[in-house]
Amino acid sequence: MGKSITEVGVEDLVIAGLPVEEAKHFETQLKSAITYGGGSMVEVWREITARNLLKPWYPHTLHQLIYYSVYDNYNESVHGPPLYWFPSPYESRYTNLGRIMESYGPRLLGASYKDPVSSFRQFHQFSVQNPEIYWPIILNELSIQFSVPPKCVVDTSNKSKHEGTWLPDSVLNIADCCLQPSSYMKKHDDSIAIVWRDEGSDDHDVEHMTLKELREQVMLVANALDAKFCRGDAIAIDMPMTTTAVVIYLAIILAGFVVVSIADSFAPKEIATRLRVSEAKAIFTQDFIVRGGRRFPLYSRVVEAAPNKVIVIPTTEKTLQLRDQDISWEAFLASVLHLPKPNYYSPFYQSIDSVTNILFSSGTTGDPKAIPWTQLSPIRCAADCWTHFDVGPRDVFCWPTNLGWVMGPILLYSCFLTGATLALYHGSPLGREFGKFVRDAGVTILGTVPSLVKTWKSTCCMEGLEWTKIRLFASTGEASSVDDDLWLSSRSFYKPVMECCGGTELASSYILGNLLQPQALGAFSSASMGTGFVIFDESGIPYPDDQPCVGEVGLFSLYMGATDRLLNADHEEVYFKGMPMYKGRLLRRHGDIIKRSTGGYLVVQGRADDTMNLGGIKTSSVEIERVCNTADESVLETAAISIAPPNGGPEQLSIFVVLKKGFSIKPDVLKLKFSRAIQANLNPLFKVSFVKIVPEFPRTASNKLLRRVLRDQLKELQIQSKI
Repeated sequence: MGKSITEVGVEDLVIAGLPVEEAKHFETQLKSAITYGGGSMVEVWREITARNLLKPWYPHTLHQLIYYSVYDNYNESVHGPPLYWFPSPYESRYTNLGRIMESYGPRLLGASYKDPVSSFRQFHQFSVQNPEIYWPIILNELSIQFSVPPKCVVDTSNKSKHEGTWLPDSVLNIADCCLQPSSYMKKHDDSIAIVWRDEGSDDHDVEHMTLKELREQVMLVANALDAKFCRGDAIAIDMPMTTTAVVIYLAIILAGFVVVSIADSFAPKEIATRLRVSEAKAIFTQDFIVRGGRRFPLYSRVVEAAPNKVIVIPTTEKTLQLRDQDISWEAFLASVLHLPKPNYYSPFYQSIDSVTNILFSSGTTGDPKAIPWTQLSPIRCAADCWTHFDVGPRDVFCWPTNLGWVMGPILLYSCFLTGATLALYHGSPLGREFGKFVRDAGVTILGTVPSLVKTWKSTCCMEGLEWTKIRLFASTGEASSVDDDLWLSSRSFYKPVMECCGGTELASSYILGNLLQPQALGAFSSASMGTGFVIFDESGIPYPDDQPCVGEVGLFSLYMGATDRLLNADHEEVYFKGMPMYKGRLLRRHGDIIKRSTGGYLVVQGRADDTMNLGGIKTSSVEIERVCNTADESVLETAAISIAPPNGGPEQLSIFVVLKKGFSIKPDVLKLKFSRAIQANLNPLFKVSFVKIVPEFPRTASNKLLRRVLRDQLKELQIQSKI
């Protein structure tokens, strides 16, 4: 904004959207907060948020004015990223993680233990170095029941198994763990397990299902599966993440089958590939996907993939003509109603390393990697959410996603293994109707992806909705914009936005935010509990843990929940070949380039294969995009690509741009603005060679940007220009 917070007056507040009288009152409160902050930018912002001066219903322009004015001329290289959320010393003791630190910290850390906030980094380090002590503490807090307990926490005797063998010899059924009550967790048969609403039913009450009702529905479906398939068969799900989809998912695992996760956005060819790779014997789907009152065929798309058998769930009253081998949902369930107890099923217990779910990487080229989840994977993802998001029985957890992507199973297990209520909206999350559901369902934890937040912010569709029950936001999938996170956090009096970065093959995030450390917008405050990593340079030499740096991340291979196999690729080659050693163990590849700032905050700068060499200086596409996204008000999002000219020479920087709705600007004007912004914020030697405005970016079904496609388009433009 270019103005210090001490210079902000009534006139500025009025321009930012406050009525004159309210602006005068606000200015008085602001001056008091500035005085109390004692000249420290961080303390001034802490005071402003502690006093709730910035209301969720104030215009975003006002939030921007105050935040950017507070941190005007802030030196990030010296102080680390500007902080916007701060843990309460009192409340931190009552978080899940704070509570176990208070219970175990003095004994495990000795006299050095002070309190959950002061001792977080020390306790995190303990969790990495002492998994045999840390993980039993966490397992006792989750809804996990072993029919045969593990002989130990982790066995590292097999040196060819870099990840270690976790909870060896244990036997359980992870779906049964989700469905059984737990008095310790205050998870009872009459507890609300799921709340949901169908699109178009905004004026109706939110629907709900108790834990007992969920268990009975799951067991009915498990009986029907048992009657038609052989134990161990792979059975696919290709439909939106509805209550019925959740029931089917749990039933497949309860009965000892394997879920094949397929996103409902895939074309027939992509569905066929996943059915082939997984050798699926059948697939559950819907007749149609209903969005905005329109019906989009799904069964017909699935049939084009030529599956062996389809079980079809109806969404409309229209009767479909099914193939001879296919069956309706009603007929499927009716096949076991003659049983004495159709709603009771004895779970199939199996070893911890049994495969329960086959998920897939995005697969932009060739066959996607088929990633098997065992019964260990759900334990890891639920543990992360319990420790970092503080999820528990008091929570209603909503995250628009799909069982075809890793966030679907993560959300499901993170609710049912912690006692939280799962909130599902059966419709599009892009509009106001979804926001009403969040309000009416009493959502306390809301997960998002950055592009979704960008849409909510730019369309103003959530204006006036009461979201103040939300105590925590979460974001994953791509790099977040600082200003988008500022908008999101402000919707609930600046509650924290927990950034998450991980992978399907990890069943978790390896870096996260948490409630025991101050948080910075668009940044991660630490590795996840139990996770160790180093950042190494181009020679494979790790940087010191306390040193600001930029490099590729290498994960400690002893990683609870990480895969030890792939179904259609060489696991060793994909994740370990060519990686450096660290303290006698081979590091695990993840592929992210990470920047660590002063204070230890982390920002993902893109993938190792997304780095650019501009005039001999290496930088990341994400770093350039962060600067360009705020270079002009017309810009919605940017994608930075660099390629060498057709005749050779240094790589040239090109920027693809999507404009906000209703805005217009010439590419040459943007080219100049982008160059100035990059030179001022990143490197004075960088310059933009080409700008192209496009209506939208090519993305994978999981919303990841397809830079390869943009790079190919750029090469084609070069050829045409040369002709």
